[in-house]
Amino acid sequence: MARVVLVTGVSGYLGARVAAALQDHPEVERVVGVDSVTPEHSLGRAEFVRVGLHDDSVAAAVQDSGADTVLHLRLTVAPAAGGRGRGAGNSVLGTMQVLTACQRSDTVRRLVVRSTTAVRDCAHEAGQAAREAAGARERKAARAHLREAAEAAKAERYVRGLARRRPDLSIAVLRFADLVGPSVDSPLTRYLGRRLVPVLRGHDPRMQFLHEDDGVEVIRRMALVDRDGVFDVAAPGAVPLSHCLRRAGRSVVLPVPAPGLRVLGSLVGRGRAGYSPELLRQWGASRLLDCNEVQRVLDWAPTYTSQEAFDSYVAGYAPRAVSRARRRRRPLRSA
Repeated sequence: MARVVLVTGVSGYLGARVAAALQDHPEVERVVGVDSVTPEHSLGRAEFVRVGLHDDSVAAAVQDSGADTVLHLRLTVAPAAGGRGRGAGNSVLGTMQVLTACQRSDTVRRLVVRSTTAVRDCAHEAGQAAREAAGARERKAARAHLREAAEAAKAERYVRGLARRRPDLSIAVLRFADLVGPSVDSPLTRYLGRRLVPVLRGHDPRMQFLHEDDGVEVIRRMALVDRDGVFDVAAPGAVPLSHCLRRAGRSVVLPVPAPGLRVLGSLVGRGRAGYSPELLRQWGASRLLDCNEVQRVLDWAPTYTSQEAFDSYVAGYAPRAVSRARRRRRPLRSA
């Protein structure tokens, strides 16, 4: 029977590409894209439904679509006026809305949730940050830098709860390594694109990546199989951060001890610095991820290694930088 697939997060590049990639599959009859922000990227023939996070519009979108497959790739949330914290909390709220909609639905049979490999080290890093921080204010700042991993861990707990309440649902969680590529805009790529790059003194983490094309393909494939579980997804190999910075042409690298990084981050402004001691440790892989299971289940292997994925990002970075510079020089048009 032909599938009806609902994809959340289609205002982002990854979500838009996944929605477009599913349309030509012979098993897919219809694709519905859902987000709280209007997409900038083309969705092809996919329908778009705009939803809010504080009403029943997500549940209504799932019900009205008749979707049997839901891909939750994240609902985009504009920063809240009250600060980054409220906007971050809305990310968890969006997940709760999607899971509640799936629980109530009579048609949904398959759910795929995008998560992050940072979940694996979340508890360890949070404890380490708390031990290093001397006072309550510092502990709060340290936890703020780990918010994305903590939120992903909370979302996974909600997914496990849904699996207990609806054992008839087929549920897969994909824990992605950091996405890179010519079109990716993320905290990591923004950090690597800085003119002056602070690094944690004495710490040269191994970075494991996933190319954006492979990210799209693994979600597309996982949507169309009925395999449950939590799967790590990353490209083979790893690249030291120092090599990444040299390859990206970042000649001005500033080794700073952990307290100095926190001071620099506070001077730039919370949420804008793009780095912290905790985040740099989180990015670094303590060991290479074992992705054999997802490759076996999907009969698939990444097209790009971590090195090749990063090279693709570097090749696309210069054109993006030129485009941004041209936009800054462009004169304002009169109304």
